[in-house]
Amino acid sequence: MNQKGIDPNSLDLLAREGILALRRAKRRNMERLTLACGGVAVNSVDNLTPDVLGFAGVVYEQVLGDDKFTFVEEVENPYSCTIMLKGPNRHTIVQVRDAIRDGLRAVKNTIEDGRVLPGAGAFEVGAWKHLQEYSKSVSGKAKIGVLAYGDALLVIPKTLAQNCGFDQQDAIIKLQEEHIKGNIVGLDLASGEPMDPVATAVFDGYTVKKQLIGLSSVIATQLLLVDEILRAGRDVNKQ
Repeated sequence: MNQKGIDPNSLDLLAREGILALRRAKRRNMERLTLACGGVAVNSVDNLTPDVLGFAGVVYEQVLGDDKFTFVEEVENPYSCTIMLKGPNRHTIVQVRDAIRDGLRAVKNTIEDGRVLPGAGAFEVGAWKHLQEYSKSVSGKAKIGVLAYGDALLVIPKTLAQNCGFDQQDAIIKLQEEHIKGNIVGLDLASGEPMDPVATAVFDGYTVKKQLIGLSSVIATQLLLVDEILRAGRDVNKQ
């Protein structure tokens, strides 16, 4: 494979020896190829030695629709791969692509974090319970903010219940009662009843929840700031 051109005579000679030659490959594909097959990219044919070669069991071209693709398969110890998606229309392909990307990123974050949190709304209800207890040690207006923050976290399990057709208040009350008893439970999307997310392997990413807690306060502060600026602008215009 070559990022630049290959003259027709060289292509013909390579084809006679059963060697597939591809020209004008993208730099991104060249980088992925070395990760998938091994080997080292060289700048000249003079540097071609057995030590810099990679391995692939099968290499072939296939036409799909109006595009021609080159498949490199049966590689050893690959560090890169390509997932080809097929669908009846572009919308379906985009939906599947986003689902796969989200799944891969979730796995990546879990491996890097080395930890997960109980899912299905269990973390949010547990945080609400903790803030309820913490508010008892806070006095003044700050206590209202602590309670409001805890209530805001309940939006996640409420949304899960609403999307599955269950009553939000009933679902939240059941979850809160279980957490007050000391049980870490989440919402069962099939029945609307509390369930053990750890036993059913329903988890949330640690990084996602960390970003949720950090960004929510920042965004709320910025929105309040913008609201104050708009009010000041209106008052100035009236004067």
